[in-house]
Amino acid sequence: MRFLPTEIPEVLLIEPQVFGDSRGFFMETWHAAKFVSAGLDLGFVQDNHSKSVQGTLRGIHYQIEKPQGKLVRVISGEVFDVAVDLRKSSPTFGRWIGDILSAENKKMLWVPPGFGHGFYVLSPEAEFVYKCTELYAPEHERCIRWDDPELGIAWPLLALAPLLSAKDLAGISLAAAELYP
Repeated sequence: MRFLPTEIPEVLLIEPQVFGDSRGFFMETWHAAKFVSAGLDLGFVQDNHSKSVQGTLRGIHYQIEKPQGKLVRVISGEVFDVAVDLRKSSPTFGRWIGDILSAENKKMLWVPPGFGHGFYVLSPEAEFVYKCTELYAPEHERCIRWDDPELGIAWPLLALAPLLSAKDLAGISLAAAELYP
């Protein structure tokens, strides 16, 4: 398993070692000791799985209290995945990292607590799974607009308007958002 740094030091791109042959493949997606050796001593408490159609954009989501760290990956299809630093005291506040995660490339992204998260579905459909370090707490959930000009996320949109939930349509600007210290 390789833990690759990104432009934001706390966000890591993870490439698992894949063993494949004519029958298929095998890979580890979580190994506590390997993550600890990479500086990530994580206690996951919840796993989530979503399926979305092409053009769906989910995010930018975060929990202002009980912030969640997320280990994210795609098991079917392809998405453009984004992590946004929402820590006002951070030198990388307001910056984002984006990468393509797919069933084919098997990459994972570590999105630490204090970051917002979102993804856009590039394939006809995608199944997205992630492990969380905190339980979902809807009363603490917040949403920043996916197209906030202050963030300037370069989404690789396939159409003029992505498919959004009511929650994502109601997202607010970074300037108006409740943020981490």
